[in-house]
Amino acid sequence: MTKHGVWLVGILAACTSTTSTLDEYEQVESSTELTAPAANVDEAAVKHGRYLVELLGCASCHTDGALVGAPDQSRWLAGSSIGIAYTNPLDDPRPGVVFPKNLTPDTETGIGSWRDVEIKAAIVHGRNRVGERNIGVMPWRSFARLSGSDLDAITQYLRSLEPVRHDVPSNVLPGERSPAPFVHFGVYQSRDITE
Repeated sequence: MTKHGVWLVGILAACTSTTSTLDEYEQVESSTELTAPAANVDEAAVKHGRYLVELLGCASCHTDGALVGAPDQSRWLAGSSIGIAYTNPLDDPRPGVVFPKNLTPDTETGIGSWRDVEIKAAIVHGRNRVGERNIGVMPWRSFARLSGSDLDAITQYLRSLEPVRHDVPSNVLPGERSPAPFVHFGVYQSRDITE
């Protein structure tokens, strides 16, 4: 018998043996659905973060329908399908439009996959995840002086929200057609009427 034949006979003998190596083990049913352990959450920071988010008025843009006076509470801070024109629609029939993003921790449509430093940079520097400056509709300049502890609290509060899957439209450049309705905020000065 060849060397390979002896090896094959040994394997077959092991498979037909009446003593199994599993005799010492008990079969169990594994669980495929697991809940993540509760995160170590600072409840006082989350409460302070909620206070700051409400004080800063984040929901007035980042909640669907809020821009037209009909906020959808089921999409609290989950972004807006109504945009904000950032160029003047009175001068340009197809203004640039920004759609406020989903701030819930949804990993696909929100900030669930963002690092804390990226969330904080968006708030105080108006930068997106890749460091590009966001369009000036977001009042980040007003938030630039928030303290580190305030930014931590806001971040913890946003992470504590229930994730809401809500994919808002992409921003629109001036001259492009908006796929969704939008509003326009502007500052106007009266003309000199002394002439």
